[in-house]
Amino acid sequence: FQQAKLGGEIGMDKNNLRDKTDERESEFKNIIQRHRAQLVKVKTVEIANQDLDKYAKALDQAIMKYHSHKMAEINDTIHTLWQKTYQGTDIDNISIKSENENAKSNRSYNYRVVMMKDQVEMDMRGRCSAGQKVLASIIIRLALAESFGTNCGILALDEPTTNLDKDNIDALAGSLAEIIKERRDQANFQLVVITHDEDFLNKLGQADVLDKYWRVSRNMQQKSIIERQRMV
Repeated sequence: FQQAKLGGEIGMDKNNLRDKTDERESEFKNIIQRHRAQLVKVKTVEIANQDLDKYAKALDQAIMKYHSHKMAEINDTIHTLWQKTYQGTDIDNISIKSENENAKSNRSYNYRVVMMKDQVEMDMRGRCSAGQKVLASIIIRLALAESFGTNCGILALDEPTTNLDKDNIDALAGSLAEIIKERRDQANFQLVVITHDEDFLNKLGQADVLDKYWRVSRNMQQKSIIERQRMV
């Protein structure tokens, strides 16, 4: 009886061993080839990630280089226009300064306008007159348009003399006249000035930068009419 019992247990163990062997062979079938294929996938992803990291760093460097190049280009244009148009002596030049807000990513900047006098740099905010502020705004817009909008040379000024006194209005008219003379040979340059200030308009006419203008008014039926008129 004992012998038969042991024989049965041995038979069961053999069956279990055979089942486990079959299960193992099924689970690990072609394991070397499968391991090699998975290893290739893992290494491919690792290499791709390394390449993407290199490309991201190269792109950041390219953006930084482009930003520096454009800032230098814009400031060169600003310097040229300011020296040719500004009639005062209290500001030698103006520039746009960029400050990196996040040194790690190098992607976020704060910009401010500074003015130079006797090689001393100061923030322009709060230290310039209304006329100087308007002129600086116009010159900066011209510089930005020249650097980024070479195919579109249209610049519009809507009521540029608002809140300016007579001296500043006269200075602005003279500066605008100089800008127009400087850019009049540029094929795609067009300056559109919208104003209710006829004295300002006459100042531009006296500077020989325009001989006609368009007057927008209302007729008796309160409808808008546009008329081309000559400077007198």
